[in-house]
Amino acid sequence: MAAQTRITPVNQAVRVNILRVAFLLCLPLILFTRSAWQEGIAFETVEILGRAFVITAVLGRFWSILYIGGRKNNTVMQDGPYSICRHPLYLFSTIGALGFGLMLGSFVLMVVLGGLTYVILAITAKKEEAFLRGTFGSDYESYSRRVPMILPKPSLFATAPTLTISVSHLRQNLMDALVFLFMIPFAELMEILKDSGVLSTIPLR
Repeated sequence: MAAQTRITPVNQAVRVNILRVAFLLCLPLILFTRSAWQEGIAFETVEILGRAFVITAVLGRFWSILYIGGRKNNTVMQDGPYSICRHPLYLFSTIGALGFGLMLGSFVLMVVLGGLTYVILAITAKKEEAFLRGTFGSDYESYSRRVPMILPKPSLFATAPTLTISVSHLRQNLMDALVFLFMIPFAELMEILKDSGVLSTIPLR
């Protein structure tokens, strides 16, 4: 009888490194393009919307960590953000990437950055779920049939009346959140450099 292949949890360091490489590949597009709406209410509106997306991403990741911190791969979490999608951390990371593109004043960058982030995280989520199905069997299978993977279904929201919080995992997520918050001054720096002519750019909507 053939030995069964043991499915192990996804190496999250690989996911992070892939996202970093994807960002570096997009860097020329970020550096050498500028918003077609450099001035006026259109640019300001898009920029404000982008900041709102980034702040939503930070708050959403904290919300998710309140529920999953210290419990990842140990239980089938189905409360709070995990009641509306199976991978809310990936949902809010994608929202943050979309917001960064908008802060740069470009719908093209929004689609490229958000789309790449979503694809990478969706592939990671599928690999994670192979482990979760192998670990939790019918419990996870039932959960996955009822709740969407990344794109949320808010009407499914449910939560327990009490929640135990892992402070150490919240602290770790704070460091992750700083990456998203860094997008705000970075986008401002890009705007200054492009407006001053330091970077040669082409317009992009």
